[in-house]
Amino acid sequence: MTIPIIITICALILIAYVFDLTSSKTKIPSVVLLLILGWVVKQVSVFFGIEVPNLTLLLPILGTIGLILIVLEGSLDLEFNKSKMGLIKTSFIVSLFPIIILSIILTFLFQYYTGASIRTSLINALPLSVISSSIAIPSVKSLLPFNKEFVIYESSFSDIIGVVFFDLVLLNDSFGLMPLAEFGFQLLIIIGISFVSTLALSFLLSKIDHHIKFVPIIILVILIYAVSKIYHLPALIFIMLFGLILGNLNELNRYDWIAKLKPHLLNKEITKFRELTTEGAFLIKALFFMLFGFLIQTEEILNTETLMWAVIISALIFAIRAIQLLISKLPLVPLLFVAPRGLITILLFFAILPTDKIALVNKPLIIQVILITALVMMFGLMTNAAKKHYATPIKDDKEET
Repeated sequence: MTIPIIITICALILIAYVFDLTSSKTKIPSVVLLLILGWVVKQVSVFFGIEVPNLTLLLPILGTIGLILIVLEGSLDLEFNKSKMGLIKTSFIVSLFPIIILSIILTFLFQYYTGASIRTSLINALPLSVISSSIAIPSVKSLLPFNKEFVIYESSFSDIIGVVFFDLVLLNDSFGLMPLAEFGFQLLIIIGISFVSTLALSFLLSKIDHHIKFVPIIILVILIYAVSKIYHLPALIFIMLFGLILGNLNELNRYDWIAKLKPHLLNKEITKFRELTTEGAFLIKALFFMLFGFLIQTEEILNTETLMWAVIISALIFAIRAIQLLISKLPLVPLLFVAPRGLITILLFFAILPTDKIALVNKPLIIQVILITALVMMFGLMTNAAKKHYATPIKDDKEET
């Protein structure tokens, strides 16, 4: 069985690569095709009576590694300078308020219809309130630079804010000054860890002469993330800061502690590191969504009991997003359509403890919301493909004054 398994995995990854190559032209999110591919493989295995062991435990492992690599890949591509501060602030606000507003509305609805507590309802609402950077970032490669950068910042912020809020609610039985003070302390700790780790890893990158140098760096990044999660620290902030600093060493060259790293000599190594991260993110993401598609049951997609809720939640997602974009004076097209749910939604859903789960928020609902938001994004980007929409650059506060 070893050779047939190897052949199957290689064939599936090559098909996933074809999906990634063609997604910018077809405007079909590769995640939709990967889910369908995984589901088709499951039907084929059932038809031929092929026994496959339970692979459910692999899902959160692949998902976590994929999330790390995708956020790292996105942050490495971002420019961090004074001219970008307006964009960064706006994308942060646009990512923050929809999470807050949507989670409040869903919390009220879940509490009203299920009788669950506010805390339990909020825990179940948050996974549905977060944009998935794993779907959003690869889908906007062909957009104009401003829109592309905005989506990268916004979806990365959304992942980080969503995970931080989720952990804050999940790990505290009540709300008050103490949990907030503890969170503030954790935030300071992770920022300190981020700067120290970034300097240390950048130093290693410049000093390692061995022919294998990038894999140990990535492994150390994943290790720091995992250890930070054990101590309930907002670890995604470390990933984003690490990528931002590493990708913008030239911009930070005026600081002595950065100048000592000799950024001009590191640029070539950082370029190679970015390429390896991008390819690793593709591989893990492809395996994750194919596996998730493999584990989907047909009746879960067609579940009529949750379909109405999935449509309502999806409608709320895009309605709130439209209002936020209008308030922020950003173009509705194509940004309105880029609000997919995906990897982060699945990871947070699986992180809900059995005692905190409510029957309404189940696997069929999660799958349906992911598919609906991905299809809306697909048709929105297809409609926009023949047009050019230019966003008005956001001026820095200093320039406005």
